[in-house]
Amino acid sequence: MITEIILMFVKAFAVGGIICTIAQLLINYTKITSGRILVYFLLSGVVLQALGLYGYLVDFAGAGATVPISGFGYLLAQGAIKGAKEGLFGAITGGITAAAAGLTAAITFGYLFALLFKPRSKKN
Repeated sequence: MITEIILMFVKAFAVGGIICTIAQLLINYTKITSGRILVYFLLSGVVLQALGLYGYLVDFAGAGATVPISGFGYLLAQGAIKGAKEGLFGAITGGITAAAAGLTAAITFGYLFALLFKPRSKKN
């Protein structure tokens, strides 16, 4: 029982770490901007889910595959695929419906932290 939990954590940490390592290597050794890397990772999650591959990674690594931005792309694609069964409108709205809880949390907590903390520029 406890070994299964530890193995689950190790797999999540390893896969999430590999995804983040790839992003960091792209930042350090290429001239690709962080914004573009973000978009590439999001689109890679969409494409891999469209091909039916990202689900295997999620089954293997759990949160290690769903927490990075590629996991958000996976979630959008999964929602769009499920929504497509209801027609074109379902395909368009399915991704947002699937990601609604995460988007709501991000907007709500972002707003709350903006109210609680005063932004200031760094002093060099």
